[in-house]
Amino acid sequence: MKAIKKAVTKSVRKIEFDYDAIVIGAGISGLYQLLKLREAGLNVRAFEAGTGVGGTWYWNRYPGARFDSESYSYAYSFSQELLDEWNWSEHFASQPEILSYLQYVADKFDLLKDIQFSSDVKSAVYDEPARGWKITLGDGKQYRSRFLIAGVGLLSQPTMPNIEGIGDFEGPSFHTSRWPHRPVDFAGKKVAIIGTGASGVQAIQEICKNVGYLTVFQRRPNWCAPLHNAEIDPEEMKRIRLGYDEMFDRCDQTQAGFLHTVDPRGAFEVAEKERYEFWEHLYASKGFGIWQGNFKDVLSELKANEAMSGFVADKIRDRVNDQDVAEKLIPKDHGFGTRRVPLETNYYESYNQENVELLDINETPIQRITQKGILTTEKEFEFDLIIYATGFNAILGSYDRIDIRGIGGHSLKEQWNQELSTFLGLQINNFPNLFMILGPHALLGNNPRSIEYNVEWITDLIQYMRDRGLTRAEATLEAVESWYEYVLEQGEGLLSNKVDSWMTGVNSNLEGRQTRIIARYSGSQASYRSRCDGVATSGYKELNLT
Repeated sequence: MKAIKKAVTKSVRKIEFDYDAIVIGAGISGLYQLLKLREAGLNVRAFEAGTGVGGTWYWNRYPGARFDSESYSYAYSFSQELLDEWNWSEHFASQPEILSYLQYVADKFDLLKDIQFSSDVKSAVYDEPARGWKITLGDGKQYRSRFLIAGVGLLSQPTMPNIEGIGDFEGPSFHTSRWPHRPVDFAGKKVAIIGTGASGVQAIQEICKNVGYLTVFQRRPNWCAPLHNAEIDPEEMKRIRLGYDEMFDRCDQTQAGFLHTVDPRGAFEVAEKERYEFWEHLYASKGFGIWQGNFKDVLSELKANEAMSGFVADKIRDRVNDQDVAEKLIPKDHGFGTRRVPLETNYYESYNQENVELLDINETPIQRITQKGILTTEKEFEFDLIIYATGFNAILGSYDRIDIRGIGGHSLKEQWNQELSTFLGLQINNFPNLFMILGPHALLGNNPRSIEYNVEWITDLIQYMRDRGLTRAEATLEAVESWYEYVLEQGEGLLSNKVDSWMTGVNSNLEGRQTRIIARYSGSQASYRSRCDGVATSGYKELNLT
């Protein structure tokens, strides 16, 4: 009897929590989650590795970094006052303006008092008897809370290339997402950039404007489309502001939260002349319309995708003078839109400049980084500066870098290495009271639209628990398995799930990341939200609430 009493006492051990909830990150996700939990009456603290707010837009300061979703559709929608006050200067804002916006939000809602900067979370351990989390920072300090919310971002853990000698280069070098917080002078410099993904495309087209000589090392080209950015004058901003309600309603109805709606016609349901006129219209239009507003079968039917790819390939050939270079810039291993489409401004024209050179490392592989530059199988190139635009350990990397341990010391990294599974992209079996904003198998797209929804769903659940004296929430194994099957079902037929990309979890620079997985929810916003809303209205029956 005494032994039983002792066990029961241990199982309900009470400790003094430092906070009701801890939020990891102070980007778009973390800021809004901090605000909503504070409004719900919780004592909350956000821990941010950087020295300021902004997340993605704090770290990515490379030349040319900007939105490729319309600025006004990417903004927060929760505050009418904020919408009335903020004026966007461009349809696709640059990084300095985006960072200023997020700093303005933090100041307006007095969020800074609840954020601890220069605080990198190294570990998070669930304390089962106390029903709470203990986090440890890089400096060794520890904090406890009932709830832990990860707003760590999809693309925040940079990946360096798997090339020998990276530390040997004697000149300055850095990853695009860890750009110096000071201006970098390219004038008269010999610069190398490795990578032609979205960050690389934006950086190349900007750096080429004032560089001495730029050498681009490309492993795999991407299909790019024109951004068609433009300034927003005061009168246009007034019109945009008057249409905010309608615009956000429209975003809620589209496939992935963008302003662009999929065309209900199939590519071959119209005459050839009409088909190409439509594609010309999309190519001349702003933003992601060419990707998210195309014919309904371009991203799912191979024949339609091949026709679209051919159209864009011809555009590249028209814009690049040297046809050998043009062919190197045309992807051969995937169709248009099956990987993320970088949007560009005169990117292809960059290669028409005499001081810009494109090297295909499939033809002349990089052997190593040297003290003076880069050695390929052909020769050694000397550089003043090396830039790594080599992407991210996407979706999983931000979690893998933190030692997260759940029930019985169970490792999240090890669990996901066996099989990536979540519930709604918001919770994980074996990890009670841990919530994720845009976690694996959540809906990706125009991310702030999904972020606001995720944050509000998490906040509602926590409020539901507090109202009923509940202290523990964990997704059941059955719920996780059911959600995984639903995610697979929603992704059936999509060509994007049949190619290697960060959206299918493939990263050639990381050990064990060469096999495709389904890492995101590929269905519509409507289907995702309907499923999540159903869980809430049924009293969260898919969760173990105690």
